[in-house]
Amino acid sequence: MPLLRVHDLRLQYGSALVQEHINLELVPGQILAVMGGSGCGKSTLLKSLIGLLEPTDGHVFYGDQDYWQSSDSVRAQLRADIGVLFQSAALWSSMSVLDNVLLPLQVQNRLTAEEQQARALEVLTWVGMAEARDRMPADLSGGMKKRVGLARAIVARPHMLFLDEPSAGLDPISSIKLDRLILDIRDRTGAGIVIVTHELASIYALADSGIFLDADSKQPIAYGSPKQMRDDNTHPTVRAFMHREEIKTP
Repeated sequence: MPLLRVHDLRLQYGSALVQEHINLELVPGQILAVMGGSGCGKSTLLKSLIGLLEPTDGHVFYGDQDYWQSSDSVRAQLRADIGVLFQSAALWSSMSVLDNVLLPLQVQNRLTAEEQQARALEVLTWVGMAEARDRMPADLSGGMKKRVGLARAIVARPHMLFLDEPSAGLDPISSIKLDRLILDIRDRTGAGIVIVTHELASIYALADSGIFLDADSKQPIAYGSPKQMRDDNTHPTVRAFMHREEIKTP
């Protein structure tokens, strides 16, 4: 059974249509890229997938549970099985690195304090930030913040990870290191990962499959692996994006 299944999703802000007819599936160990130009609705889709924005129509299934048709208590249980890395990392500025990573474990309260500490230090070691556990977010570089945010996203062993523009604001070397880290975490955990990004290097390095959202038609115009889209898709918008070309107009 897929970890995530989206059926005929329609997203609006008030009367303004963002995207419609969205369908996708995510299975364990898969990395799925949500692609498209600026303003096409990538982040809006992500908000709906993680429970922050109710769709106008359609369904978001976590396993066999229809998230938006479930009770608040069931939704809370379903959200406990996802991890999210926001574009800014969204670390609590008043909390140390270790305390930021401990937070999901403390909220779930399934482990003893000693087990929580051990688990948090384990994932900080995975991302190369264990020695920075007592530092404050203000003392970290952008890449370090992303690593801490990633550690917090995986600390409770979720089956699904959602990454919003993880490479945004990073230099090329830091971006490559973060891509390798994401692959390592996928291999360690077997989690299914949805990544929202416009960075082609990361898309080709990470994604097994993808969905391409179009700002003009306000619906997906391509599905499949990014390399297939690059090599075989004939839609001018998809080709321009995947090859970083300028769209030619009459």
